[in-house]
Amino acid sequence: MTEPLAPADRLTGIDILRGIALFGVMAINLVFEFRVSIFQEFSGPDRTASPLDQMVERALDQAVELKAFALFSLLFGVGVAIQFERLSADRRRVLLLRRLLVLLAIGLVHLTLIWDGDILTEYALAGLVVLPFLFGPRWLVGVSALAFLFLYLSDCLFKLVPLFDKFWIAHHVIEAAHVYGAGGFSEILAFRIGEISAIARLHVWVFPRTLALFLIGAFVWRSGVLQRASDHRSLIVGAGLVALVVTIGAGKSLATVTLAFAYACFIIAAASTPLGSKLLGWAAPLGRMSFTNYLMQSLIFSFVFYGYGLGLFGKLGAATALTLGVAVYVAQVIISRWWLARFNFGPVEWLWRSLMYGRKQPMRKAVPDLAPLAAE
Repeated sequence: MTEPLAPADRLTGIDILRGIALFGVMAINLVFEFRVSIFQEFSGPDRTASPLDQMVERALDQAVELKAFALFSLLFGVGVAIQFERLSADRRRVLLLRRLLVLLAIGLVHLTLIWDGDILTEYALAGLVVLPFLFGPRWLVGVSALAFLFLYLSDCLFKLVPLFDKFWIAHHVIEAAHVYGAGGFSEILAFRIGEISAIARLHVWVFPRTLALFLIGAFVWRSGVLQRASDHRSLIVGAGLVALVVTIGAGKSLATVTLAFAYACFIIAAASTPLGSKLLGWAAPLGRMSFTNYLMQSLIFSFVFYGYGLGLFGKLGAATALTLGVAVYVAQVIISRWWLARFNFGPVEWLWRSLMYGRKQPMRKAVPDLAPLAAE
């Protein structure tokens, strides 16, 4: 019988990186996709916004947008590779397939009932494509990653799936503001489902990048560097610096990948030091519960912005929305730390693992770990 990965066997640096990446994902989702229509960005910058709001949008666009999702994709690839390595050979195919199908089911529920900016569905589908490559040698994983990255950088999918018509975008943004801001749950649900075919184009454009990043994450894990990050700190920092230099002269598509990789290298290197681990350790519980926290953000922000809640869609500036996001994020840091002092997994992580292994996982810790809380 294959045993689930125990919480004690986790690598703290990866959890720290995931927790920090979650802030970037939340910031982009909140400012560009919950606050206004997901298609607003195709209309160009909002010239009527205040200077502060414009500055926030520019900063997020340059430093965070797409990079945070790329970073999350790298981490997903690392996670799948860890599961693949630690599962017994006779069961890994079935268990990983089940894991991805459960993720797909949760993603589809999230996509249709809560928010159509969902990334879980794309990740599940990409995982199903990547899974067969993991049964091959490391060189195949690396070559395949480069092939998918080349496909993404070639922009050929943009030619096959053209951009949206500007008149359609203008009309849709106005309609979205009315429906999401003032509509009831059923009206918003119908509108959201109607948007999915258009949103699918966005996922088609970035799907090769997601595949490439999954495979890059798996390749990096198989290199053995992450397992002994403190021993390879110079190599990790060097790789980050190279990625940063490439970013400076790269086009936007490549820069998205290289800057995300640089972020990952620098954070992992910092977390591998005693001081860095202490300073960044607050993010680890958040990273361990990233699935739960991601879905909770969707529930909170959909209530804040949609008509069946506070109806603030299109009414908050970027700076105000980001301030709200920071408050939610800080609350999640505190709650995640409290929760994991008493339980082995976040609620959604527990459900995911239990369905994957086909048996109920031990949720509550035999002895609550309250020492870190008492020390604060």
